[in-house]
Amino acid sequence: MASYDVIVLGGGPAGYVCALRCAQLGLSVAVIEREALGGTCVIWGCIPAKALLESAHVANKVRKAAEHGITTGELSFDYGPAMKRSRSVSQQNSKGVEFLFKKHKVAWIRGTGTLKAGKRVEVKDADGKVETHDAKKAVVIATGSRVKGLPQAGLALDGKRVLSSDDVLVLEKAPKSLAIVGAGAVGCEFADVFNAFGTDVTLIEVAPRLLPIEDEEVSKELQRVFKKRKIDVRVGAKLQQVKVGKSSVSLTVEENGKAEVLEVEQVLVAAGRAPNVEGIGLETLGIKTTERGFVKINEKFETSVPGYYAVGDVAGNQMLAHKGSREGHVLADLLGGEHPHAVDYGNIPSCTYCSPEVASIGLTEQACKEQKLQYVVGRFAFSANGRARTSGETDGFVKIIRGKQYGEILGAHIIGANATEMIHELVVARANEFTVEEVDLAVHAHPTLSEAVAEAVLDSLGKLLHA
Repeated sequence: MASYDVIVLGGGPAGYVCALRCAQLGLSVAVIEREALGGTCVIWGCIPAKALLESAHVANKVRKAAEHGITTGELSFDYGPAMKRSRSVSQQNSKGVEFLFKKHKVAWIRGTGTLKAGKRVEVKDADGKVETHDAKKAVVIATGSRVKGLPQAGLALDGKRVLSSDDVLVLEKAPKSLAIVGAGAVGCEFADVFNAFGTDVTLIEVAPRLLPIEDEEVSKELQRVFKKRKIDVRVGAKLQQVKVGKSSVSLTVEENGKAEVLEVEQVLVAAGRAPNVEGIGLETLGIKTTERGFVKINEKFETSVPGYYAVGDVAGNQMLAHKGSREGHVLADLLGGEHPHAVDYGNIPSCTYCSPEVASIGLTEQACKEQKLQYVVGRFAFSANGRARTSGETDGFVKIIRGKQYGEILGAHIIGANATEMIHELVVARANEFTVEEVDLAVHAHPTLSEAVAEAVLDSLGKLLHA
């Protein structure tokens, strides 16, 4: 039996960040992870998906090369090499985490971990060998989440006709036709990717709009752009019947009271994720979970059993890598005797990396109405932004929602090129309780996309200049 100050179960963004920070603070740490380090984000999520989106962006840019005076020959778009590149990028990131573990002397115990009483974890390796390790201070549960199918709708994942977001990351070629069920971030991102590589994409969402958690104006703009790109968008749509055949899938979709049968080569189920809580010993220890299956924690990430903590997707709140990383960092500080700021779950940015990108922070306009807040909206379209015109990416806008009386930033919403990079100016502003007047004090360089933020701020103050 080996002994450590802290044992982390799971090597994803929440787990490995927690481990590295604990090591920085002088604690001895082990991470139990059966797959490669980096977790879903690095291996099966954020990183490979964004690599594919970059390939899709290049593909769409090349289609417009003639506008820049660049003459090309006959073009072909092959998903296979793009997929292989994305896997390579993923492996590089995973190796980077391995390097950091060695640098900070964090032990990586390869195997499947099961929680035991007395702050112990039992680990079974690939050969079936079992050993037990104990933690002097804490056991951190960071087992993450997994994709889920829709078996109740006839869409059980099979890796052939009915695919998960994991499955599409290793496809050798793009299908001729693809139905994507679910138009959240994952669904919209893969609609973008496969559309760029020539697939006939149908995007099906039961909610009345794309990206249902985003501001309604943003959703409408994304739907407009997707339709312009010939993506078949079906919102407020229900699956009535599904027939999975050997070479195709038949979907009966009801939209606006009318049913239509769609025949596609494959279906991607992008209907959310489930926390990994099964088979890790929670029940044996009496660690409580929520109604939705997440590990129940308090503001210090403590579970219902002393000495056991949980962070990341498995602990609920936003199922985002950057949220999990911050939780891991803050927990490590607490375990190391520091006095960190609590995680502000109301100021976690939301990002979708399709083209145009979508990013937001804070409240939507609908939420402001529901909370009966007095607010003013400022907007600025990228079609009026000089830098956006130079790049030819003029879809979208910046939307700022400010408090009417004091000018505090209640919410900010961006749809457009590089939105996921631009949002952080507003994340910092909200984190430091800046008003729109204080954002206006910052001189924004010209010509930049970020000038659109400054203009939206001016619009919220009734001082818009360039529109």
